[in-house]
Amino acid sequence: MKKVLVLFGLALALFSCKNEPKIDPNAIDIEAEFIHVDNAAVLKGKTFIYGVILDDKALELSEKTAPMKKEKYDMVPVKIKGVITENPKKDGWDQLVKVEQIIQVLPVAETPVKDQLKINVTQ
Repeated sequence: MKKVLVLFGLALALFSCKNEPKIDPNAIDIEAEFIHVDNAAVLKGKTFIYGVILDDKALELSEKTAPMKKEKYDMVPVKIKGVITENPKKDGWDQLVKVEQIIQVLPVAETPVKDQLKINVTQ
C-alpha cells in the first residue's frame, strides 16, 4: 500500500511540473511602462527603452494592459520577467526584450491638475 502511495505521489509531482511554463534562466525582473500600438511595442523604464518582441506572451501583455488605458497612446506600468537581447537589425531599438512572464499590470497614474500645462489665450 505504501508503494502505491509513493508511486502516486511521484506521478502527481511529475505531471504537475509539466504544466508550469518554463522561464528562460536569463530572464530578469523589469519594471517599466508598456505601450503597444499597431505593429510595435515598447517598454520604457527610467534609464532604458526596449523594443518588445511581439510574440504570444507580448500580445497577452497587450490584452491585459488594454483595460487600463484611457487613451490609445497611454503607457501602462507593468512588472515582467524578460530576456534582453541586442537587436540584430539596424533599424528600431538597440535592444529588444522577450516577455517571459507577466508579473503585474498596474493602473495608469493620474496626472495631478496642478502639474498640467495651462495655456491662456487672450486677444
